[in-house]
Amino acid sequence: MKLSRIAVLGGGPGGLYAARLLKRSHPDAEVTVYEQGSPDTTFGFGVGLASRTQRNLRQADPDSLDAIVAVSHPHEMSMRVGDHVARLSHGELLAIARTTLLEVLQDHATAAGVRLEFGARRSVADLDADLIVAADGVNSATRTDLADDLGPAISTGEGLYLWCGTDFALPSAIFTPVTTEHGTFVAHAYPYASDRSTFLIETDETTWRRAGFDVSTEATGVADSDETALAYLQEAFADALDGHRLIGNRTRWLRFRTVTCNRWHTGNVVLLGDAAHTAHYSIGSGTKLAMEDAIELDRAVRHATTLDEALSAYESARRPNVEYLQSIATRSEQWWESFPRRADMPVDQLMIAYMTRAGKVGIDRFAASAPEVARRGLAAYADVDPASVPDAATAQWIVAQPLVRGPWSFPSRGAPVQLRSEPGTLRLDVDVDSAWGPGAGRLVAEAAHATVVWLTGRGDRDAVLTRLDVGERLRRETGALVVVEAPGSSYDDLVAGLVSLRADLVFVTDAAVADEAVGDGAAVDELREVERNTEAERTILRL
Repeated sequence: MKLSRIAVLGGGPGGLYAARLLKRSHPDAEVTVYEQGSPDTTFGFGVGLASRTQRNLRQADPDSLDAIVAVSHPHEMSMRVGDHVARLSHGELLAIARTTLLEVLQDHATAAGVRLEFGARRSVADLDADLIVAADGVNSATRTDLADDLGPAISTGEGLYLWCGTDFALPSAIFTPVTTEHGTFVAHAYPYASDRSTFLIETDETTWRRAGFDVSTEATGVADSDETALAYLQEAFADALDGHRLIGNRTRWLRFRTVTCNRWHTGNVVLLGDAAHTAHYSIGSGTKLAMEDAIELDRAVRHATTLDEALSAYESARRPNVEYLQSIATRSEQWWESFPRRADMPVDQLMIAYMTRAGKVGIDRFAASAPEVARRGLAAYADVDPASVPDAATAQWIVAQPLVRGPWSFPSRGAPVQLRSEPGTLRLDVDVDSAWGPGAGRLVAEAAHATVVWLTGRGDRDAVLTRLDVGERLRRETGALVVVEAPGSSYDDLVAGLVSLRADLVFVTDAAVADEAVGDGAAVDELREVERNTEAERTILRL
């Protein structure tokens, strides 16, 4: 397929990267990037690049990645609650100033023969090109103009957040909550240069209003920063900031907007990055998604014989990955919005809950990558000495731990089937989209006086993860003993739910998997003996 003219709307990282890749694939084509701002105008602070993203960028264009890495800042990851810190040696985590990233990508686009035009707003109607790539961001005018064809939808999160920075490099990326007289704020912060760090701070609406930020937000101009909030948060996070100041750059409180589209292309126009989709910042940056979009778009255009075939192939190949990321990002967003509810957990156990919050990382994988944090977190969960936590078969060990809670005693965390029919057990079929929405609120109200709540529902993984989230809410708001039922295919999620206090007990509907879950030996014998008990020797042994 021959393309003579390619136009890119938007000079952010995704647009610049797409322009370079497309120019390299089509050296005879005229490729132009149209950016309404100036070359050095940008908002925000640092951009994070995880190891998988780096691998993808290296396969697509090693030269530009080498240039990015050369001016990036490596760091590790930690969580801090009060004086307690859990550290992860994550490996290959990089961050870079957004301004620096743009400079690198502008230089490499120009070197490839791309023409960059700044300072004028352009629309699809203004352009005469064979292919128009709309990389014009979350507020995409292209998406709005073509809404009838693209079918966009935007949902808004419950929590509020703001981006700011500081003038020193943190020793590592850090997640840390601070509770003030008005409520809890959580910082997601990371270093991106030798003298700079990003600070993203979020809170719930009740806390935001109590602190008066509804008023300060209203009083902050579009081009200004909320100085009232910055001064307040600088004092609140004084320990993490180590005496340094918070810096604003059009910093104001926002609610995260999740963008989806029924279609990413129409005619010769294709959406890329935030114009097509967004995913919550706690799971992956928009920059990462946009640059990976660019890689797939270039691949599809190179291999197709017609433009429609290329754009359809791009969307077919890329959409499943994006939608998967959006699904776990939504779950992560809800976890952070409800974070104050679990801030009382020991920090190592909280780190496990954080890493497994969206179903992307299982317990065994986490334990293999961070054995010391996992050991301490699991010891806190089971109330044992860390030395007694095994180096392998972690999941089986977790399920085999006994549980004593209130009037109940169990030989393992595998719920015996008899518990389902106990007089005080309430069985609830969970069919809600979110553990924090009104549907889940009705379930909590229904379970207000239950002794045991047994949660069932669909067997697909997304439903199981939501069931576990509902279980966490029920545990904290009702005090009931919570059992979560799921098929064996969700065994890893059930185990992570136990450690993260999303369930007290779990029930695996596949008998063979249940046997494997608790492992061989005494734990299995004890469980099987309990299941054979007579009415006088109930599975539930009242203390």
